[in-house]
Amino acid sequence: SPGPFHASEEGAGGVEGKAGTAGVPTQLKAGGPGSYWPARHSGARAVLLQLYREHLNPSGQGFLTKEELLQRCAPKVPRVAPGSARPWPALRSLLHRNLVLRTHQPARYSLTPQGLELAQKLADSEGLGLLNVGSGPEEPRGEEPEVPEVASAELGTSEGSIQQSPLELGPGEYRVLLCVDVGETKGAGHRPELLRELRRLHVAHTVRKLHVGDFVWVAQETSPRDPARPAELVLDHIVERKRLDDLCSSIIDGRFREQKFRLKRCGLGRRVYLVEEHGSARSLSLPESTLLQAVTNTQVIDGFFVKRTADIKESAAYLALLTRGLQRLYQGHTLRSRPWGTSGDPESKARPSPNPLCSLLTFSDFNAGAMKNKAQCVRDVFARQLMQVRGVSGEKAAALVARYSSPASLLAAYDACATPKEQEMLLSTIKCGPLQRNLGPVLSRTLSQLYCSCGPLT
Repeated sequence: SPGPFHASEEGAGGVEGKAGTAGVPTQLKAGGPGSYWPARHSGARAVLLQLYREHLNPSGQGFLTKEELLQRCAPKVPRVAPGSARPWPALRSLLHRNLVLRTHQPARYSLTPQGLELAQKLADSEGLGLLNVGSGPEEPRGEEPEVPEVASAELGTSEGSIQQSPLELGPGEYRVLLCVDVGETKGAGHRPELLRELRRLHVAHTVRKLHVGDFVWVAQETSPRDPARPAELVLDHIVERKRLDDLCSSIIDGRFREQKFRLKRCGLGRRVYLVEEHGSARSLSLPESTLLQAVTNTQVIDGFFVKRTADIKESAAYLALLTRGLQRLYQGHTLRSRPWGTSGDPESKARPSPNPLCSLLTFSDFNAGAMKNKAQCVRDVFARQLMQVRGVSGEKAAALVARYSSPASLLAAYDACATPKEQEMLLSTIKCGPLQRNLGPVLSRTLSQLYCSCGPLT
C-alpha cells in the first residue's frame, strides 16, 4: 500500500519496526538527524548500491539503464520480476532527492556526487567496501535475510506479478484505431467539425485525453478477456496539429519549443507536425516569414515531417489517409510491448519473416510517461529554466544538465573560475546534439551573464 512505502522512503525506523525484521536497527545516521538513510532491503538502497558497484567497476560504463537496474535489483527484492516495466517509486524518489542522475534517451542512470557519498556510506555500513564491484548483483554468502513486505511495494509490483510477461498481439488479434485528444473536440474554432469529417470518412477513432500530441494510433485487442479494458499498443506515429493563429501564440509564449521537446521525448519515433491554414496571413500576430522559418526549422533541424493543409476538412482527409496507410503497414505484423524508456526496433537487414515482430509501448505507459505535470526533480526544472534563454534548444539544455545537474552545481563551477573571461568560456566546449557540436562562446557568454551578474541584466 502507498502508506508504508512512503514511510520507508522518508525514514527507516517506522517501517522496519512494523515489518518485524530481527537485527535491523533504526538507521538515521549518515549526516545527523533527519538526513536520508534508506531502509535495509528497500528498493532505494538496492538502486544506490548497484549504481555504486557500477561506478567502481573498472570495466563498467559508469551508468545503468532502467532494465539493467531492475534485473540487478530483483535478487535483492525477490517479488520484482527482472525486466518488469511497472512504475518504480524508489527510483523516482532518488531522482527527486538529486541522488541519482538521469540522462539520454533511452534513459541512463548514474549517481550524483551526493548519491555517490551516500552510496559509499551505505556500502561501508554493510561491510561491502570495495568488494563485489563486478557487473553482477552478488549476494553475500549465508542465509538469506527475511525481506519486509514493503520492499516489493516500493518497486511498484504486487505479489502476483512475479512473472509478468510482455503483451503480444498476433495478426488478426488487433485493429488499428485513431486516438483523438479531447482538446481537439471542443473549444474555439471548428473542432467539432473534425469528428464529423472523420465519421464521414469512416475512420475508426476514439476520443481520450492525450498528455502529448493531438493524434496517435493504437493497436487495440479485438477479443480481450475484459471487454471494458482491451489491451492497447501505441503505433510509432504521433501528430501535433497547429492552426496558424495557434502557432503564432505558441511561438510568442514559448509553448512551441517546449511542445517539440516533449514530442521528441515521448517514446514515439515518427513525429508529424500538421500546420493548418486559418484566415489571412496578414491578420496574424507574427510575420509570415517568421512562421515559415519556424516550420522549416521544425522539419530540417528537429526532424519532424511537416504537413500543411488548407482547412479542417483537408486535415481530416490527411488523418484518414494516415490511418488506412498504418492499417496496411502493420497488417500481418506481430506486436509486442516494450518497457518505457527503451528504443524501438532497429533497422534489420535480415530476410523478411511471414509475421515480422514490432516492439511498441502500451498506451498506459505512453500516456503516463508523457504527463506534463508529474513530479519533477531539480534537474528537470533546471532544464526548463535553461530553455527560456534564447538559443537554448532542448538538446542543448539536456547537454548542459548532463554536466551540471542543478543551478547550485553550475554556480559552484562559476565560483571556481579564476577570471570573468574563464566564466564566459566555461560552457563553450560542451558537446550538444547528435553531431556533438560545441555549445559555442556566444551562448556560453549569455549564460554566464545570466547566472553571474549581481545587478540587473541590460
